[in-house]
Amino acid sequence: MKDKKLEIPVFENEGQEAKWWAENPDFILARFESAAAANRLGRGTAVRRGLTPTTTIRLDPADISRAKSQAERRGLKYQTYLKMLIHQALTQEESATKQRR
Repeated sequence: MKDKKLEIPVFENEGQEAKWWAENPDFILARFESAAAANRLGRGTAVRRGLTPTTTIRLDPADISRAKSQAERRGLKYQTYLKMLIHQALTQEESATKQRR
């Protein structure tokens, strides 16, 4: 069965868009993993178009090794997997902060 095309709604403002992306991580992740499994992912397209800022961080080599192993089991590149983990951690922290208020 072919995946349904991801339909991103039209947003009135950046806040609405950010909320939609934050509320749909499982849906997006499933589509991403499906595309990765089918070898339909482009390389660097968002960066080439200037849509994604780049940053450099130093990580412990042991953490990189663990990320590579975990990403491989999911059929992902480790950099992509690390971005997913960072996004999930930031979202969880943001939720926890809101609950403490």
